Amino acid sequence: MAGYKPVAIQTYPILGEKITQDTLYWNNYKTPVQIKEFGAVSKVDFSPQPPYNYAVTASSRIHIYGRYSQEPIKTFSRFKDTAYCATFRQDGRLLVAGSEDGGIQLFDISGRAPLRQFEGHTKAVHTVDFTADKYHVISGADDYTVKLWDIPNSKETLTFQEHSDYVRCGCASKLNPDLFVTGSYDHTVKMFDARTNKSVLFVEHGHPVESVLLFPSGGLLVSTGGRYVKVWDMLKGGQLLVSLKNHHKTVTCLCLSSSGQRLLSGSLDRKVKVYSTTSYKVVHSFDYAASILSLALSHEDETIVVGMTNGILSVKHRKSEAKKDYLPRRRRPAYRTFIKGKNYMKQRDDILINRPGKKHLELYDRDLKNFRISKALDRVLEPDCTIKTPEITVSIIKELNRRGVLANALAGRDEKEISRVLNFLIRNLSQPRFAPVLINAAEIIIDIYLPVIGQSPVVDKKFLVLQGLVEKEIDYQRELLETLGMMDMLFATMTRKESTSVFKHTADGFLENKQIES
Repeated sequence: MAGYKPVAIQTYPILGEKITQDTLYWNNYKTPVQIKEFGAVSKVDFSPQPPYNYAVTASSRIHIYGRYSQEPIKTFSRFKDTAYCATFRQDGRLLVAGSEDGGIQLFDISGRAPLRQFEGHTKAVHTVDFTADKYHVISGADDYTVKLWDIPNSKETLTFQEHSDYVRCGCASKLNPDLFVTGSYDHTVKMFDARTNKSVLFVEHGHPVESVLLFPSGGLLVSTGGRYVKVWDMLKGGQLLVSLKNHHKTVTCLCLSSSGQRLLSGSLDRKVKVYSTTSYKVVHSFDYAASILSLALSHEDETIVVGMTNGILSVKHRKSEAKKDYLPRRRRPAYRTFIKGKNYMKQRDDILINRPGKKHLELYDRDLKNFRISKALDRVLEPDCTIKTPEITVSIIKELNRRGVLANALAGRDEKEISRVLNFLIRNLSQPRFAPVLINAAEIIIDIYLPVIGQSPVVDKKFLVLQGLVEKEIDYQRELLETLGMMDMLFATMTRKESTSVFKHTADGFLENKQIES
């Protein structure tokens, strides 16, 4: 009897995103911690100074969280109505926030009662920020106005009435205390100068503006509205550098990484996109459970906090680098040990003995060798194998089908065993690399267990899931075929016209050469 030949495990190309430095960097976060707030989280802001606490604005409260705390360490609740846009000052000592009733309150982080209250807006104040000199506050409201406030005197310094719709976002320059930017639902972004009492630059975004961000250098401005993220060169008079359309719904928030090399945007499509600020291409993406309203990164990108419409605050902390235990290195054999006998010449009386290394069969190969086909299939359906190396499971199914015993291996299984098979099919049937083998296996399972459907609700539910998956794949294939037909038609119309020569008899009997374009 010939020796048993082990099953050849076919290697498949893994289809998915490329592993880049950005992928490794942004995936290096722990499992997110979820904190439930009292309402939609409209703003998250990190303190610029240690210990880098962050303020969360939700409903009529502002909670201050420590970087690793899951309970607020301080709460500001002196608001009559909804609070908006709690923002730290550059030194981390003061916090300013707007509210639905049009008031602005200034808090000392070490206290609870407001230090200052600014009254002047007639409608909700959705955006506030400190200027670079730390002594003034800018605000934008639904009464279409932008105001500049003096902190020591608690008085209004300037009012700008150039917007024609709600002012929902704004930010101050980090370098110049007189410059600040606001975005409005009138589709415009305006830059104001406190020295001229008017706007010095404006750009047309084209959609209601939800968020604006000035780069630390002040040379670039980013605005979001609709599905678009637009980058403007302020040093060239507001020239549009790039318009990005990578989200499927309205983009609501922006954030810069600590290095300034990556730009993050959050959207109602429940995704956070990470862009390179050199190429403006998406280098990474995060998925969340609900629509995103706010986004913030801590110092050195150690923590990423996302606020959502359902009141959930998602907090991810960067994984700490594993400390390597440096054990004393064992002394390796000397060099002469490896070259010993290298130049030995075989003598006439020497006998050369070749001892081939013994190959050990895998457990599933041993079962196949002994015709234990059901046991071999059971081994490769274990969770460790199906999750880590599904190609082994598919290869065994393929080998059993080649032998013509796949139906025998699948038959006679109880509820738990058939559920394991169906779970594997549901998880991997939609993968193009496994589809040809698994579709055949699914057909065999349906033929075998069709008479007993209805006896187990667990198995019935999994069959329904498998049916829905197959129907979805059929729809995908139909759409792909339609798209392929459209592309073929387009390519056919774009083929280069070739000219051919045709000889035709003229009236006088001579042949005339005509060019006919095809």
